[in-house]
Amino acid sequence: MNNQPVLVIGAGSWGTALALVLARNGNRVYLWDVNGTHISNLLRDTANNYHLPGFGFPENLRPISQLTPLPEGLTDIVIVVPCEALMSVLTKLQPGIVNPVNLCLASKGFDSTTLSLNHELVGRVLGKVPVAILSGPSFAREVAAGLPTAVTIASSDLAIANRLSDLFYNETFRTYTHDDVIGVQVGGAVKNVMAIAAGIADGLGFGANTRAALITRGLNEIMKLGIAMGGRQETFMGLSGLGDLVLTCTDDQSRNRRFGIALAKGQSPDQIRQQIGQAVEGVGTAASVARLARQYQVDMPICEQVLKVIEGKIAARDAVHELLSRKPGSELE
Repeated sequence: MNNQPVLVIGAGSWGTALALVLARNGNRVYLWDVNGTHISNLLRDTANNYHLPGFGFPENLRPISQLTPLPEGLTDIVIVVPCEALMSVLTKLQPGIVNPVNLCLASKGFDSTTLSLNHELVGRVLGKVPVAILSGPSFAREVAAGLPTAVTIASSDLAIANRLSDLFYNETFRTYTHDDVIGVQVGGAVKNVMAIAAGIADGLGFGANTRAALITRGLNEIMKLGIAMGGRQETFMGLSGLGDLVLTCTDDQSRNRRFGIALAKGQSPDQIRQQIGQAVEGVGTAASVARLARQYQVDMPICEQVLKVIEGKIAARDAVHELLSRKPGSELE
């Protein structure tokens, strides 16, 4: 599937990496961002030297300064913005949709106001628009460098999942389709909170045993919430669950893991986010997960302690102590 017009909304590191994949596959790619100065720099440099330096744009990847009217013949839109900005982007996009389009969402998190999953937010703003979710273990720089990567593309309509899979798929960017849009999104969102927890543990100097325990028990928490929300258990053993969790908990390319390490060293959340310079999705997600855990009556002690540390209610070392001092129980709970 080549020479297809595709619009990518969001010119951060991940949006740029996905735009590069699509362009290298021969598609005509348009890249838009709400930051007009940033788009001007992309046009000048023919590269994203701020978020993803070192990867020049091919001729068929074109930054654009106006979101609407949409490019002629466009049928596929990929949205790659922080979840806190998704509602605003959908609202801006709505007047320009005069012909049928397919949406691919590559953001990980929940709507902080309504606790909606991203596909539900699309339905609320745009109505019955076909939606797919792209998620899985993937760092933007490695994708841009053409290193082998595998992701999940999920949609309740497998024909849409297959179409978008064909747009992205190549010999180094493998795409696997799925129909569990709830499970894929919950796995992709909550793993960011677990990556903060892993960063805290490593920042305090705890070892590999602790990290392995956090990953394993973190997966248990993700599965319990995801199943309660309507996801399927087997989804969480795949790329968008276990795969993404292991990646973000063990590699310092993860902004969430780096955030946790800095928290453990006593820096404030605002200081850390300023240093990182991009969205740290796990921060907002931690608060949303706490509310969802109460709503669905799911015990999520790791997420609970991460939120307390972020909010300054407990020191990082004390949070770990709280987890370790919990009453022993069955591993199946």
